[in-house]
Amino acid sequence: MATVLAVVGAASPAAAHSPARGPSVLALPDGFQPEGIAIGHQPYAYFGSRADGDIYRVNLRTGAGATLSQGPGTPSLGLKVDDRGRLFVAGGSGGDARVIDTRSGAVLKSYTLQTVPSFINDVTLTGGAAWYTDSTNPVLFKLPLGRHGKLPAKAVAVPLTGDIAYATGVNANGIAPTPDGKALIVVQSNTGKLFRVTYDGKATLIDLGAENVTNGDGLWLRGRTLYVVQNRLNVITKIELNRKGTAGTVVSRTGSPNFDVPTTIAEYGKRFYLPNARFTTPATPETTYTAVGVPIP
Repeated sequence: MATVLAVVGAASPAAAHSPARGPSVLALPDGFQPEGIAIGHQPYAYFGSRADGDIYRVNLRTGAGATLSQGPGTPSLGLKVDDRGRLFVAGGSGGDARVIDTRSGAVLKSYTLQTVPSFINDVTLTGGAAWYTDSTNPVLFKLPLGRHGKLPAKAVAVPLTGDIAYATGVNANGIAPTPDGKALIVVQSNTGKLFRVTYDGKATLIDLGAENVTNGDGLWLRGRTLYVVQNRLNVITKIELNRKGTAGTVVSRTGSPNFDVPTTIAEYGKRFYLPNARFTTPATPETTYTAVGVPIP
């Protein structure tokens, strides 16, 4: 099933790539309500359910999938895989984080990040730690990794200060490293702003000129190029950053007829893969869900 890309807005066309192996539309279980995706070095994608927190693994070559880990009954949202085969999971309204063995599906460790209403939305791995966003409270959570990647006993709260101001709606959401690897990039969904955040939590607005990324969700960094999924706009926005990640230029917005409110993003081969969260479709046990593979713009 071929995916046709459309570049929208006053932007340069997306670069062409040779076709990738495997299906470009991946079936997920009915009623699954996907949100997060992670892909490691092997051709397997991991998806998190915001319905019950199940983790579902799909073979990108064949499209076959199966449940890897049963959820705790609360969401599994943002996901990242490290080079030790561990899946770091953001727990949404559960206020928690989990680390799962991608070989066995066993939960290696769970962390309570918040005991107040919260929304632990996304995670990235950089600076010797796993970093989690909270869309409800102005704080990041850090899991400092020890020697040989040893998991810590508890998380460290890092309050957000500086330019970011929380407001009604979804605040800090997607998170990624800066190109120089010395800080973090965080998108604020409700305002469409991007921030460079130092490891001590100071947020500085990234200069995008007159542009913004409203409804920005998952982030993906390739070199100095940042890709932002604008979920309800059904586009991937491509931004060229300077090395420090203090300023950027929007160069394209790319959509697909197969997008249905995509949320997060991961890369394998010459494709990006994105789960369709279908936020605008009533969620029932019978609602169908897919993930989509598209050429990297």
